[in-house]
Amino acid sequence: MMKNIFNIVSSAFLLIFSFTLTAQQTPASAQSEAISITGVTAHIGNGTVLQNATLVFEDGKITAIGTNATPKGRIINAQGKHVYPGFIAANSTLGLVEIDAVRASVDEREIGNLTPNVRSLIAYNAESKVVETTRPNGVLMGQIVPRGGRISGTSSIVQFDAWNWEDAAVKIDDGIHLDWPTSFRRGRWWMGESRAFQPNNDYASEIQSLREYLIQAKTHRPSATETNLAFEALKGLFDGSKKLYVRANSEKEIIDAITFAKELGIKETVLVGGYQAYKITEFLKQHNIPVLLDRTQNTPNADDEDYDLPYKMPHLLNDAGLLVGLTPVGRMERMSSRNLPFFAGQAVGYGLSKEDALKIITSNVAKILGIDADYGTLEVGKSATLFISEGDALDMRTNKLIHAFIDGREISLETGQTELYQRYSEKYNSGK
Repeated sequence: MMKNIFNIVSSAFLLIFSFTLTAQQTPASAQSEAISITGVTAHIGNGTVLQNATLVFEDGKITAIGTNATPKGRIINAQGKHVYPGFIAANSTLGLVEIDAVRASVDEREIGNLTPNVRSLIAYNAESKVVETTRPNGVLMGQIVPRGGRISGTSSIVQFDAWNWEDAAVKIDDGIHLDWPTSFRRGRWWMGESRAFQPNNDYASEIQSLREYLIQAKTHRPSATETNLAFEALKGLFDGSKKLYVRANSEKEIIDAITFAKELGIKETVLVGGYQAYKITEFLKQHNIPVLLDRTQNTPNADDEDYDLPYKMPHLLNDAGLLVGLTPVGRMERMSSRNLPFFAGQAVGYGLSKEDALKIITSNVAKILGIDADYGTLEVGKSATLFISEGDALDMRTNKLIHAFIDGREISLETGQTELYQRYSEKYNSGK
């Protein structure tokens, strides 16, 4: 009996000890002195580039930036290097899933088809080792979004250096996420249908059911004894406190979704995915609809499309005058979130300028998410959420961070991966 107890206690101790060894870097302390970055090429994030600039920040805020700014406090000589605003991973599930094969670590979706009251923020794991891997590439913030069902829930925006979700939160409950019905779908092989795409005969009825549900939410009044949490969560769509993020890809579905939102009186709508948005840019401009595109590293959906359509999509929409942001969504989206700057860099090779490519993961995304008053660009009065790279941060060959700050706090760029690299890089050179 005593032996069994000893084994159990020993196992528990080893488990706790192993978690201690592999935990995320300790969050940084608040900024305690002024910091100045001198001689740097400053990429403001709004299309402007300043050569040989000085950037000063105190108490987590940028207090001066320019070629004539006066340095103060701690000096970081960044001659020949580049400073950027922190990149923002929109429409992400970072922190909601740790290991896909371990069910207990998967918290990105709830049971049910209509769950607007599900809040991603309270499930966000601030100590996720997956989140940790994004920071050395400059991805310092993200919009954390639930998945699953027709209405998957409510997202929030966080910064990636915190003890818990309360500390991480930047903007709480910023929007509701809707997966629009598809007008075509693959046949249900388990029901004897062909696997080929075919018209969705339930498309109209699915939209009608959604319409009725949202009308009920809009007109719902809580009683003194009972509150409908789902309907209360949707109220923000009609008073403007929340945005509707609607995923739709085909031309017809996009038009139907935007028209639907306008008819119901939803104040602000953001198109997510938008694969055929380039075909209806005038419609989207008319209704002032921004677009959050999926990552560029995808293949075309149809045989008769240009092979490089996903690569040049940001360029097509940007040239049409739309407000465009880029997300890491695609296959293995969490693990590839750290590659967000390189997805933007790929768009440079297909027509987008470097500074416009920077905007689609900084200032444009900040505007779409409604946090542009504090984040997204390097401007006086805004948060000192930024990083210094030895070279072009959109190129994986030169994106080498030497310093990174979130709200002025200098964060660690070490991860479990960098620790393993340092350990094994000497394995065959040790002479043993």
